[in-house]
Amino acid sequence: MRPRILIVIVNYKVAKLAIDSLASLEGELSSLPGIRVVVVDNDSRDGSVEALRMAIATRGWDDWVKLEPSSQNVGFAAGNNLGIRLGWRTLPQSPPDYVLLLNPDTVVCPGSIKVLLKFLENRPEVGIAAGRSEDPDGTPQHCCFRFPNAWNEFASNARLGVIDRLLRKRICRVPISDEAHPIDWASGAFLLIRREVIEQIGLFDENYFLYYEETDLIRRARQGGWTCWHVPQSRIVHLVGFSSGVTVRHRRPDRKPRYWFDSRRRYFLKHHGFFYTAWADLLAILGVALGRAREILLWRPKAYPPRFLWDFVRNSVFVKGNRLQREGRSTWNIVESATAA
Repeated sequence: MRPRILIVIVNYKVAKLAIDSLASLEGELSSLPGIRVVVVDNDSRDGSVEALRMAIATRGWDDWVKLEPSSQNVGFAAGNNLGIRLGWRTLPQSPPDYVLLLNPDTVVCPGSIKVLLKFLENRPEVGIAAGRSEDPDGTPQHCCFRFPNAWNEFASNARLGVIDRLLRKRICRVPISDEAHPIDWASGAFLLIRREVIEQIGLFDENYFLYYEETDLIRRARQGGWTCWHVPQSRIVHLVGFSSGVTVRHRRPDRKPRYWFDSRRRYFLKHHGFFYTAWADLLAILGVALGRAREILLWRPKAYPPRFLWDFVRNSVFVKGNRLQREGRSTWNIVESATAA
């Protein structure tokens, strides 16, 4: 029997891009007939549901795509959980062997899902595999990373070449490679997860609204004995920032929303505790201060988000304290959630 793959796409106000992403999956159906897709619309309220419903009907996608409108914008983590639970309930006798997370602002290159699938089938010890993200012109994007730590918080925020060189083995970004290799974590834009991983560690922690949720999930998988690999032979075109409106390139980014800081703080508190989080916050704030001072002294263009230093301070544990919110269940047992009423 061919492996069944459940693809989950969470849309928020980018229906046209989501439709293009679905169209890129059509060519995969002949070689991977077990594909099923759930599109969760996160209460876009901009006509996305109607546009998606019409595209599914007129293009004949009804037999492999299901649209699930959400009554509220629940964020990336809860949106993906909603799609996974729905997929599990609709296939109760034969749940999918793999779950593929796919951003709506992506186009899947031909054969790329099959490459990831074959890789995981040949490497049973690997729980998660990520493909390469590229610009429309084929330029590879940084999509593989080391787990966040205090020193790469300092280096990534200071943005000074000498610090990057000194901390090159600790910085967050992993150098782009043309060979498959193990990594700490990868972007959730294109991520294939083995079913057994989800059954063991549960779903996304829904206390993350957006950002750090895939980092948390992959870290929990690592703690459960599973590895994550980057497989660059599998490729997508990723229109960075279109789905979230936060991550942008080639211009000064917008002010960071509070949920970014909330997610970052939750991740550090959850996995490292209060004192290490305070150390990471201190180094991050110092890094931003050094970087901003360099911009001012050298008359460099502003590259940091507006009010970034102040926002970092007021969202640090020095101000927010050691409150790790635990609203509801932060991880879900897939069997329990799939059979819940």
